[in-house]
Amino acid sequence: MLSYVANPFETEPDATQAAREFVADEAASDDPDWQACLDELPGQLGYERSMVHRLAEDGASTPAEFRHALEAVPWNLQRLFVNAAQSYVFNRILSERLRRGLPFDRPVDGDVCCFVDSDAPDALSAPDTDRLQRVSGSRVDVMERHCARGRAFVTAPLIGTDTELADGEPGEIEREILADDGLAPGDFDLPGEFASSGTRRAILVRTELEVDPFEPTFAFALPSGSYATALLREYLKSDPLAL
Repeated sequence: MLSYVANPFETEPDATQAAREFVADEAASDDPDWQACLDELPGQLGYERSMVHRLAEDGASTPAEFRHALEAVPWNLQRLFVNAAQSYVFNRILSERLRRGLPFDRPVDGDVCCFVDSDAPDALSAPDTDRLQRVSGSRVDVMERHCARGRAFVTAPLIGTDTELADGEPGEIEREILADDGLAPGDFDLPGEFASSGTRRAILVRTELEVDPFEPTFAFALPSGSYATALLREYLKSDPLAL
């Protein structure tokens, strides 16, 4: 909750940054004055004010009370908090895989692959993460051919209570990152919108890209969970905040 309310961001107005710093200082004190924090936060920070209002009214001495404060925001934002944590771990796993020189476009022993979604539109190469295949031994060559033909994808976990981790070196990476972040699948067995059973997501997305040389336009299709800004960043070489 404090990560959301009490972290100033450099692109925010000075008054907003100062208000967040005030909340951070109060939260670190022996006797935080949450009403003073509420008075300090500007009106446009509606979600932050709703959270702090609950702390001021209902108490802030237990984890349950801080969770109660988080629940002041709409359910879709509550889900976004969980999704952000899952995506952070997912990205760290991919970064370590890249650092170790493991491929993204084909599996190695221990990987978990998914097959292409046969019901997706013709122009869209979409993974079907309900159809998973654990890869080992002779299956490595078979799944490598499937990946090369666009029929399968290597996956990594969006961690949750039911997520199955990979084996071999990919599984070693997944377990090391989770341990480093102090997380386990069971940690997502939470009340309400904070619960997540997890899934696995393809680590490589394929798309046909059309670029008009006379107009600054790009045409492409991406599956759910992929972001156009991430693709465009590779062409524009811009900070995501500038897109």
